[in-house]
Amino acid sequence: MQLIVRALNVLQAVSRSQEGMTLQELVVALDIPLASMHRLLAVLEEQRFLSRSPTNRRYFLGAEARALIEHGNERNPSLVPPHPELSALADQSGETVFLTEIFEDRAVCTALVEGRHPLRLFVRIGQEMPLHAAAAARAILAFLDDQLTLQLLESRPLTPFTEETPRTPPEVMERLAAIRARGYDTCDDELDRGVWAVSSPVRMSTGKVCASVTLAAPARRSERAEQRQAFRGLVIQGAQRISEDLGFVETAGPAVKDGLPAAKIRPRGAFHPVAP
Repeated sequence: MQLIVRALNVLQAVSRSQEGMTLQELVVALDIPLASMHRLLAVLEEQRFLSRSPTNRRYFLGAEARALIEHGNERNPSLVPPHPELSALADQSGETVFLTEIFEDRAVCTALVEGRHPLRLFVRIGQEMPLHAAAAARAILAFLDDQLTLQLLESRPLTPFTEETPRTPPEVMERLAAIRARGYDTCDDELDRGVWAVSSPVRMSTGKVCASVTLAAPARRSERAEQRQAFRGLVIQGAQRISEDLGFVETAGPAVKDGLPAAKIRPRGAFHPVAP
């Protein structure tokens, strides 16, 4: 009985912390001997009630624990203020980098690090990203339920921002299928003229996509194929590192698409609106 109580206490403690908890933090918080805690965590991780980040070694609720939670009450982990990986990506590329999350039926920029170049793109925290035209939004939609995604697209006008903007739900759905296959999306003159962007999904400990990382740059600074490939690699790796910090663990080695590492594609769950 004591073992069961301890396991429940561990799950309760981890569930209250959006930043996860370390082994030592759990030992102190629950007054459980280190050796006993270590064995308990090993069992909970093996049974997928906990997931441990491979980068910061913090424990998060795993897939089995989250399956017990009503999906309507589930909230994405807080990713504001900007994750350090966003700053690192902006420093490495010199370009504007931002994070996007889905709130109810809107894709919203929730964190931003501006580039160091004099010419900066107009992106602000709180800005809504068009679901059909922004790579930042499509990189999330691609991993949600197809039927509900189609309903979202059909419920609003798909404004043609440029000649390259997808204009119909079927066009967007075809694009989303391609995004799932390669693990990232690009936007070239589809939302703003003279702007190129690349986005990659961020995953929670369960594998569910909860956000996207986007690098946006003026076309003149990203027109060379080798430059775009370098930016794609940086964004994919940055999104993977943030996912690891949220407790996501790959079950197998990453696939390779177009010479770049791509996140392992996992089964898509239903779209569950999240309150802001």
